Amino acid sequence: MDRTRLNLLDEPLIRVRDLGGQPQRLTLPQLLVALGRDAVRDSPALRPHQRHPWHALLVQLAALALHAADEDRPWDEANDWRAALLALTPDHPDGCAFCLVAPHDRPAFLQPPVPSGKLDGWKYIATPDALDMLVTSKNHDLKSERMRHAEADDWLFALASLQTQEGFLGKGNYGISRMNGGFSSRPALGIEPAGGIGARWRRDVGALLTERDEITETMGFQREGGTALLWIPPWDGTKSLAFTALDPFYIEICRRIRFVLDSDSRLQARGIGTSAARVDAAARKGVTGDAWTPVEEDKALTLGSDGFNYGLAAELAWGSKYRKTLAQALRAEDGIAGISLLAQGVVRGQGKTEGYHERRIPLTKKAIGYLRGGQTDLPAAIAAARVKAVATMRGSVLRTALFYLLEAGTEKIDFDRRTAKQQIEAFIRTFERTEDARFFEDLNREIEAEDRNAERLAWMLGLAERAEVLLRSAFAIGPQSGERRYRARSRALSYFHGALRSGKHPELVALAQHLRSHQAAEEAAS
Repeated sequence: MDRTRLNLLDEPLIRVRDLGGQPQRLTLPQLLVALGRDAVRDSPALRPHQRHPWHALLVQLAALALHAADEDRPWDEANDWRAALLALTPDHPDGCAFCLVAPHDRPAFLQPPVPSGKLDGWKYIATPDALDMLVTSKNHDLKSERMRHAEADDWLFALASLQTQEGFLGKGNYGISRMNGGFSSRPALGIEPAGGIGARWRRDVGALLTERDEITETMGFQREGGTALLWIPPWDGTKSLAFTALDPFYIEICRRIRFVLDSDSRLQARGIGTSAARVDAAARKGVTGDAWTPVEEDKALTLGSDGFNYGLAAELAWGSKYRKTLAQALRAEDGIAGISLLAQGVVRGQGKTEGYHERRIPLTKKAIGYLRGGQTDLPAAIAAARVKAVATMRGSVLRTALFYLLEAGTEKIDFDRRTAKQQIEAFIRTFERTEDARFFEDLNREIEAEDRNAERLAWMLGLAERAEVLLRSAFAIGPQSGERRYRARSRALSYFHGALRSGKHPELVALAQHLRSHQAAEEAAS
């Protein structure tokens, strides 16, 4: 039986780089001190899709320790953090609950005790990426079992990702409670203040402590004495913990996993399926009081295959469809400049994932003022109007013009012709990506502008110009011979300009009026 090894409280197992880029190895208490001082640039072993689970875990762990000690500010000494973390597991004063390897009938970090103390029949897991694998349709998307020379924190980050953001992966592999169903995900949205990752960690810890009572009352958690570290109680895989028996800051696990050391003292893992989820919370549809999860009515956001596209991102930032997350609310210490909204999430499907998505939405001075004052109607209206304008330009104007081009300028267009649709989609996706990339920069200019109508018109003119450039670039795939070539290009451009001037699209009325008046002025001058 493996003895207690790799103690996060005492051994410098976590690799980071300081603000100057110099590598360091820290214990967990030392890491919390460094974060409190905002002295960490990054963790080189942390993979992109693991960033939010690791951030959330460190925030929740710190908030639990501070609350239990009746403190409201992070400690600045590692010994204080060590004592506070150890106090969270009074039945295990030797720190086994913060070790990566411990006797199997006792808790290890994010690993519940095995009642029998034996791993007979447990599956062998050789590498961290096999433990925490972004399952894709093709192995070349992200090669599996590549991390043959992994260090302790590679395993640590993989375990944290698996246990706190994994979904359903077939019989016996249940997902976490903090998502809307097994094929959903755990998306995150919160403020990223000026500074480094420590500044964000510190402000999110403060947000959790401030809102603890509200979360408890709203969700029905235990005010005191609830289960907080879900890897502490033994688990045989047949029973679930009641949701209302938990602490509001609970850190969950979803799988039975145990780390072991091989004959060369290298970490490996073992896992086995369960017949029940760790938490009985399916009926909550991911509404668990999580500080970062956007909620629509009675269910958590499920991220789609296009991730945080500009439409969803604008709605999350300014709209009313989703309740603002706790981490999204501006705090006094956030300041008035250098602030962004950070959206993160893994898109999941049935038996696979469709990629990791991350988006930063910069907030301007006026935008920050609107958010602080709770006056989001104006920016929400501006954003919604722009989303509709892009959709109209893309779908009703550009797409139809492209059909005229590929149909050789005929009067009657076959919008169902499969070959044409496939060719057109490539150009539509290019247009969408271009507008997505610049959406918030353009939006912020209108929010900040003294003359918003003029700024909106300038943006619409640019939108039309970019669409026409894309249309003309498609001439290369249209008819190339004689009269058909001329007719196709002429009809496509004629439709495009006519649609812009028609005034039939409410989202583009200001553009149509400007183009018609400009045309009338040119005709009068000629």
